Amino acid sequence: MLIGTSRYDHLEQLPAVSNNLTALAKALTEPSTWGLPPEHCVTLSNPTTAEMTMAAVRAAAEQARDTVLVYFAGHGLVDPENDLYLAMPQSRQQRVETGLPYQWLRQALLTGRAERCVVILDCCYSGRALGSMGGPADLADQASVEGSFLLAAAAETRPALAPPGEPFTAFTGELLDTLQMGIPYGPELLEFGALYRHMRISLAAKGRPVPQARDRNTGAQLALGRNPAYLPATGSAPTIGKNHAAERSWPSPSGIRTVEGFFKALSDVRVTSGLTHQLVSQRSGGRVSAGTVSRLLNRDSLPKTWQTTAAYLSACGVPDTQVTEWQTVWMRLLAETTIEAADRPAVPRPRQRHHPTLLARLAGRLSRRNELS
Repeated sequence: MLIGTSRYDHLEQLPAVSNNLTALAKALTEPSTWGLPPEHCVTLSNPTTAEMTMAAVRAAAEQARDTVLVYFAGHGLVDPENDLYLAMPQSRQQRVETGLPYQWLRQALLTGRAERCVVILDCCYSGRALGSMGGPADLADQASVEGSFLLAAAAETRPALAPPGEPFTAFTGELLDTLQMGIPYGPELLEFGALYRHMRISLAAKGRPVPQARDRNTGAQLALGRNPAYLPATGSAPTIGKNHAAERSWPSPSGIRTVEGFFKALSDVRVTSGLTHQLVSQRSGGRVSAGTVSRLLNRDSLPKTWQTTAAYLSACGVPDTQVTEWQTVWMRLLAETTIEAADRPAVPRPRQRHHPTLLARLAGRLSRRNELS
């Protein structure tokens, strides 16, 4: 069940949402991904009322026997009690009666016949500049459904989730890219747990808000299709077929204690991957150039941001869970070096001795001669 609101009477327009629905419906029904029969993929664009939306959701929840998936893209609003409600075309800020309270949707899923539920929310606050999307900080907690998996767009308030000029919102665009390209060195199936970790690292590497997730029971093990990147790669890059990268003995960040050790281990990662700087760049999808790889591995101080290092590790093939461990080590070392710099006493600068210039000495001699005469 794909729901999206792109046109609003009182809120900012979100034209990318319309593209989201079309592309996502195509991706989910392709045999290479989920292979969902088209008749089982219902798209509801710009529903006029909450009643219309709820009728479609209840029908999907009643008809599904195994898994029901509900996707919503559009503005997400928060009422004075901090409850989430989804914006319809006539919705207004702080007018919960003009939207769809999320609890209604959640209850419909809980009372349906499907054994498992998946909820994907790409929603936002209103009142942002055109092209911005955001959400409440505890969006994932509010939207959790027992026995399910929730994947929600980041709760950032900065204008970055629906970038002007791009065909899709940032969150759904990354989801579509992952469905098409897969997760390098990931599992054979695009399980939601792996999907979430991959999207979190990829969006962070691009400097965009990172998603949130909640799962209940075995929800994280549900799959959205086959992983295209699981098959041996083709092209000029060396192949590390059938998930062999996951079997490699990657340098562990757990034993890193110094900045020098951090960069030594980073360099060892590239050696372990068997990739050149140029191939690392290619596998990063252009996020890091070959020159950037070289500069990163030859630094003597920690980078102030994490995005480049994350993109480098992922391109080398380091599993997502280990990339998270690397980030933890980087944060610790960065904090330690910052504290050391603050505690280091300032070294007084030596006083400069001023030596008279030749012109000054001559002027002094002339002055003394005038006094004698």
